[in-house]
Amino acid sequence: MASKKPQLGRSVPIPPDPEHATLDRVPNPHADKTYVARFTFPEFTSICPVTGQPDFGILMIDYVPDKWLVESKSLKLYLQSFRNHGAFHEDCTVAIGAAIVDLLAPQWLRIGGYFNPRGGMPIDVFWQTGAPPADAWITDQGIPPYRGRG
Repeated sequence: MASKKPQLGRSVPIPPDPEHATLDRVPNPHADKTYVARFTFPEFTSICPVTGQPDFGILMIDYVPDKWLVESKSLKLYLQSFRNHGAFHEDCTVAIGAAIVDLLAPQWLRIGGYFNPRGGMPIDVFWQTGAPPADAWITDQGIPPYRGRG
């Protein structure tokens, strides 16, 4: 999924779907240290595969890097590629987490998908690769249970 020519520093259109998106990685300049990197994507959009209606949510990705970091522009483009992609919330959340794990082989990763209600019910999806390193500072994702988020 990593491209040979990074997307950073050049004009790149939003991919039409995740299958045509590319995630780029860069070397971790602090691979000798344990730390957590967090990406929050408050305007995640995908399409319900049954009704074709849009779904909106917040994605939060926390990971402890090893040798590689995900390049943020490519991550933004990858996440935006879901806006016309038909998939259930669970599929989107786990597939995104798995794609990052496949690309980076981080020490640890968790992803939270906090989706707005449709049909009267919000769906929150959580996935992680296992226990975080003992010396990692893992903070709460800070998104409360649904009570009219906003």
